[in-house]
Amino acid sequence: MSIFVNSDTKVVYQGLTGSQGSYYGLLNRDYGTKVVAGTNPRKAGTDVDGIPVYASVAEAVAETGATASCIFIPAPGVHDAVMEAARGGVEFIVAITEGVPAHDEADLYNRLRRDFPDVRLLGPNCPGIISPGQCNIGITAGHIALPGGPVGIVSRSGTLTYQALYELKEKGIGCTTCVGIGGDPVPGTSFIDCLAAFEADPETKAVMMIGEIGGSAEEEAAEFIADHMTKPVSAYVAGVTAPPGKKMGHAGAIVSGGRGTAAVKMDALRAAGVRVGLNPTEAGEHMADIVADLG
Repeated sequence: MSIFVNSDTKVVYQGLTGSQGSYYGLLNRDYGTKVVAGTNPRKAGTDVDGIPVYASVAEAVAETGATASCIFIPAPGVHDAVMEAARGGVEFIVAITEGVPAHDEADLYNRLRRDFPDVRLLGPNCPGIISPGQCNIGITAGHIALPGGPVGIVSRSGTLTYQALYELKEKGIGCTTCVGIGGDPVPGTSFIDCLAAFEADPETKAVMMIGEIGGSAEEEAAEFIADHMTKPVSAYVAGVTAPPGKKMGHAGAIVSGGRGTAAVKMDALRAAGVRVGLNPTEAGEHMADIVADLG
């Protein structure tokens, strides 16, 4: 199985008529994803390489049965685009765009949970999600993902999402689903959300987790793993050499005093029974050992 998306997922691209939206929308379609629609109120009635463009998400859902949305529009419009998708009837929203104001992210987080509790937002500022061989929504290169399980992947880092997939593929290990949650301060989907979904998925037998400095998400995940996970976990936390008090890469990767450091996060994960690698390759080797132990 997979989590959140599968071969039946139908996707509407908000921003399909733009350069990035059309590039990745068509790339995802070529992978096998059911990209059924795009939206642009100024170009409604046209198409992008045969994919129909509608004026709104609600219209696209009504006409195509879309269940997911992927957002490729500039940061100032992401808040409204997410809310349009939620009101339009989709269940799963992937916001790829980076640079979304933290205030907008916090507002979206609270609005969705209050008014649309059955709608899941992934991102913003994330690479998206791929269930290899079934569905790829976002910017992950499909050829680096090996289908067939038994490992689920969840990552804060975009680039390291790809490396985690590649490390497993090099070892002949398939993946049920790989989720890039993004590293912004207020992500729509958390480590714990994904860990809980992988724990409930019968075909996911182990989980690989990629964290990074800043915030407390990894420590919270460690507590969840210790209390609720029966499946083995390997992990890597980026930023061991990052200087305290410096912003590293994006808004979520900042260390304040002794909080949010890679060392603290790694210690918390080890205490929860997680096999922690000192680099992504070592984390992949730990997962290979776990898979071998699973038989």
